[in-house]
Amino acid sequence: MTLRIDDFKAALIGGGARPNYFRVIPSFPGGVTSTDNTGLGLVQLGSFVIKGAQLPPSTIGEIPVPFRGRQLKVAGDRIFEDWTITIMNDNNFAIRNAFESWMNQINQHVGGTTSLGTNIQAYIQDWRVEQLDKNNDVQKTYTFRGCFPVQVDPIDMSFDATDTIEEFSCTIAYQYWTSNTTDNVG
Repeated sequence: MTLRIDDFKAALIGGGARPNYFRVIPSFPGGVTSTDNTGLGLVQLGSFVIKGAQLPPSTIGEIPVPFRGRQLKVAGDRIFEDWTITIMNDNNFAIRNAFESWMNQINQHVGGTTSLGTNIQAYIQDWRVEQLDKNNDVQKTYTFRGCFPVQVDPIDMSFDATDTIEEFSCTIAYQYWTSNTTDNVG
């Protein structure tokens, strides 16, 4: 094994993946209302103002099987944890209003009913996060299948909060994820 910096530099292709070169491609169900007046639409606006996300973890549970005082570990089921994104708020609250409208379709504030009936397909959507290189070329794509919001976090406001833009987080549940290098199904 070599210890030369030139060998390390050659192995670090493209200078390494950068956490700030990414974009999230959102998708909202039909009927979601918003106050977007930018002319961009929610998908493009969302890809600009979603300022933080994660590439998903990959977790397989384990099943301990006891045998004569020892534990044999057997692979269990795959686990998909909720996904959290951070959004910069615009003056029109376009993305926040879209999330609130989406959640209200699922379970309305007054009465606790749904406007969607019993069809789960009416409110789940597929979202994508793309890792980009310095040329904005997509290097890796993850698709979160069957997404819906489970929590829109509060926006903290304060008289002494200056030189900043409001932001909030949204927690999104999803059924499973695929990627362009694993079991992508489309």
